Amino acid sequence: MSIEAKLTELGLTLPEAPAAVAAYRPWIRTGDLVFTSGQLPFRDGAIAYAGKLGDELTEEDGYQAARQCALNAIAQLKAATGDLEKIQKIVRIEGYVHCAEGFRGHPQVLNGASDLVAELFGERGQHTRLALGINEMPLNAAVQLAMTAEVAD
Repeated sequence: MSIEAKLTELGLTLPEAPAAVAAYRPWIRTGDLVFTSGQLPFRDGAIAYAGKLGDELTEEDGYQAARQCALNAIAQLKAATGDLEKIQKIVRIEGYVHCAEGFRGHPQVLNGASDLVAELFGERGQHTRLALGINEMPLNAAVQLAMTAEVAD
């Protein structure tokens, strides 16, 4: 089943790839790798999950925020390749969790992204990951993540 068909099966719509919010590119390709810039949990042009995990937001909110960030990163990969079927492997996900002091659920939050990637890409979605907590986040977003993928022409 194609990635687009899996998205439909999951009741998800791939958004337009979000535009950069500052002086950088949303993605760049070098050789057979595509690197996305940090993706925020934008939905319909607005931050869908704002605030700190362990304060204003729950771990489940963070999971959903990470899932939205991953969906936006996948939209960037489609913008870079023109076709999600060209993605050979999701290599790495780097996730940053906007959290209050004492919050330690970073891995569980980032599972929102990892689980979505696994659902969509199967074996090709098995990746390495970095999960860090940070004190402040651009636009007060709950999560930010970047994705690296191996692609074929």
